[in-house]
Amino acid sequence: MTIEPTQDDLVIGVAGAGAMGRGIAQVAATGGCRVKLFDTRPESSKEAVEFIDKMLSRAVDKNRMSADEAKAAMSRIEIIETMSAFAGSHVVIEAAIENLDVKRRIFAELETIVGDDVILASNTSSLSVTTIAAGCKRPERVAGFHFFNPVPLMRLVEVINGVRTEPWVADFLVGLGKRFGREPVRVADAPGFLVNQVGRGYTIEAAHLCSEGVAGFADVDRIMRDAAGFRMGPFELMDLTAIDVTHPATELIYEQFFHEPRFRPSTLMKSRMDAGLLGRKTGQGFYGYEGGKQLTPEEDAPAEYDGRPVWVSPSNSESHKQVVDLLKKLNAKIDDGEEPGEGSLIVVTPLGIDATAASLKEGLDPEHTVAIDTLLGLDARRTVMKTPVTEPAFTASAHGLFAGDGTPVTVIRDSAGFVAQRILAMIVNIGCSIAQSGAATPEDIDKAVTLGLGYPHGPLAFGDFLGAGRVLEILISIFETTGDPRYRPTPWLRRRALLGKSLLTPEN
Repeated sequence: MTIEPTQDDLVIGVAGAGAMGRGIAQVAATGGCRVKLFDTRPESSKEAVEFIDKMLSRAVDKNRMSADEAKAAMSRIEIIETMSAFAGSHVVIEAAIENLDVKRRIFAELETIVGDDVILASNTSSLSVTTIAAGCKRPERVAGFHFFNPVPLMRLVEVINGVRTEPWVADFLVGLGKRFGREPVRVADAPGFLVNQVGRGYTIEAAHLCSEGVAGFADVDRIMRDAAGFRMGPFELMDLTAIDVTHPATELIYEQFFHEPRFRPSTLMKSRMDAGLLGRKTGQGFYGYEGGKQLTPEEDAPAEYDGRPVWVSPSNSESHKQVVDLLKKLNAKIDDGEEPGEGSLIVVTPLGIDATAASLKEGLDPEHTVAIDTLLGLDARRTVMKTPVTEPAFTASAHGLFAGDGTPVTVIRDSAGFVAQRILAMIVNIGCSIAQSGAATPEDIDKAVTLGLGYPHGPLAFGDFLGAGRVLEILISIFETTGDPRYRPTPWLRRRALLGKSLLTPEN
């Protein structure tokens, strides 16, 4: 192919003028390309152009571009009435609905219109690029070009190689993505590609936690926002994206991975979708909404700390020091005996095991025991876990004590791995699985997740931040406690943890 993605006369066809298609048309036009925009509903194309004009005018008002630049971009967009007018395009990007038959029909028709060296790209978010391309006469010029909504604001684009995609095609699309002002990452064809795979770890694990009765929706969201640093909790996020989008995508990824346990859907998500509790757009999801405003339940106010002595397990010296230092700041009476006194509040600090297992393992009284999560520190929000038999007075004492300096405290039921430990370990492990498969480089995995999902760290950097050894310990402990294969550690994680290497370290 002699044409380059940077040349001035590049013509980009966009098949589909919905939310994604109009966004792609906008960034292509502002990137200096001529755009041919087609939709089976001509009024959709007209509405799309009017919307783009409005968006560019708003950008001018905010001094993000000049009036001349906006006018020039609009002049590059041409509405075409038939697909035959795609003739002369250098690249055609399909942005139709997520239906394999529809996409295959579009590609089959395009092959009768455009030249043999024209790239055919699909903006699919969940369908196999290889499967789409299999219906084409020339599958080697077909690739995925997955943008994120809203396209002008989301900088990421995934460039997906099908099994038969030729290298020059992906190379060209990487350059084209940069011209569009995006940050391209290369991904091999796999269910959910890259971002949607990692995103399952956040939402599915949260749903499983609540299905088990560990904590409420708002509890999980508060922990993941305050303690783990996410901009939105998993249930807030699912309400925003809508459960009838999130759950079917989860089921599809699970099926395409031949029932890989890491992606096992949650019955909680399906039942709420079936009930029509879809999220913001229906006014009721995991939260209620009034006038578009989320209705969040109030947190339980802590009881007063009753002054009882506190004994902290010394089984983990680092965690022991964290908790004891905090107790001193809280002016708690510390029981420093080798064993806890008869009326002392017992505090354990497990990784990957529940409060019950931790107390019995150390020969402690589970009726007087609570666990506290130290994985992310104790400054922003504290998570306290009780055993099924922790006496209410001891739970209340712990709640009041650890909230004594005004730091919010969430009390949860017994769970192997608390809340943040479980969710973060799953996110890290899925990122390691992608790296293990070679579907993307470690660098691109983290770049895609931070840009596409807005996580505070990419999954591999998150693993390094938490400590690969600690993540491995969490997963092994949860796996041994629950017997659930979705927690089995990946070889990528295990080997680097044992070698003391960064999870971002590629193979030599």
